Amino acid sequence: MAETPLPLLLTLGDPCGIGPEIVVRAVQAGDARGCVVVGDAGVLRRAMALVGRSWPIALLDRATDVAGCPPRCMPLLKSPSFGGLAGLPWGRVDARAGAAAAAWITRAVEAVQRGEAGGVVTAPVHKEALSAAGVPFPGHTEMLQSLSSRDGTAPPVRMMLANPELKVVLVTIHVALRRALELLDFDAVLSTLRIAHAAAARWGQAAPRIAVAGLNPHAGEGGLFGDEELRYIGPAIQAARAEGIDAQGPFPPDTVFMRARRGAFDLVVAMTHDHGLIPVKYLGVEDGVNVTLGLPFVRTSPDHGTAFDIAGRGVADASSLVAAIRMARRLAGGG
Repeated sequence: MAETPLPLLLTLGDPCGIGPEIVVRAVQAGDARGCVVVGDAGVLRRAMALVGRSWPIALLDRATDVAGCPPRCMPLLKSPSFGGLAGLPWGRVDARAGAAAAAWITRAVEAVQRGEAGGVVTAPVHKEALSAAGVPFPGHTEMLQSLSSRDGTAPPVRMMLANPELKVVLVTIHVALRRALELLDFDAVLSTLRIAHAAAARWGQAAPRIAVAGLNPHAGEGGLFGDEELRYIGPAIQAARAEGIDAQGPFPPDTVFMRARRGAFDLVVAMTHDHGLIPVKYLGVEDGVNVTLGLPFVRTSPDHGTAFDIAGRGVADASSLVAAIRMARRLAGGG
């Protein structure tokens, strides 16, 4: 008999955003089977009321206790308590919400590091709320990287955004564009290519065809529009190829995503956040999934933010969260 896969942990995200609602909707639709929620019971009940459903909440000491959870119950991992979260106004930045969201992420990572879960699926957090709470990280990726540190050394991680048509891995993420240009160098590009190549095996591509988008218009046009492609992007590609990585480019950023979408490449490496994510998000966020590559555990999330403009209205779409759950199951080996 096959061994039962470990549960996935599903954090609620910012209590003032749409995270709790889309979690409840995923459960309601039957798409969150095998998941254990990490968050607050009051916040969950408010989200249930928002969508017109109500289930008993089963508090668990360990994620693996979900195996004994009664049917038609919402499994909730016991987490640090924050009073009054269910009374916070929808759609507003609040330090209490940021602190709670960060604590739930930490709780989930602790559980997965103890072997209680097969991965973490995170609902959206709000970067301003995290900052207001004094959390020293601009988002999930950086926080998860820090929580995964061993002996003071954080693993090199990269953000990938994926949908059925396009996969894009980023060299730099949540920094000002001017700062991103300062961070780009030979080592950053080569490290990204190594991480992307190694991670592809988890979704069944042992030898992915990796296209590298240039930084400048026309990929620099031989140095006429910038020399970053000549100084370190091109050399990093050659170094990766010498290691057996099928990296190609650098290609003009305005056409490489179209070529990848049409099947010429399996994924694209882009230099900066918006350079790489605009093409993916243009195709629609409904099926988009954010995957953190390089962590010692599986982590995915929806391809959207807290959506404060619609929070509390009961109209949030859980499609991207459901896609993130399915991706996490596949990467964790749960089918």
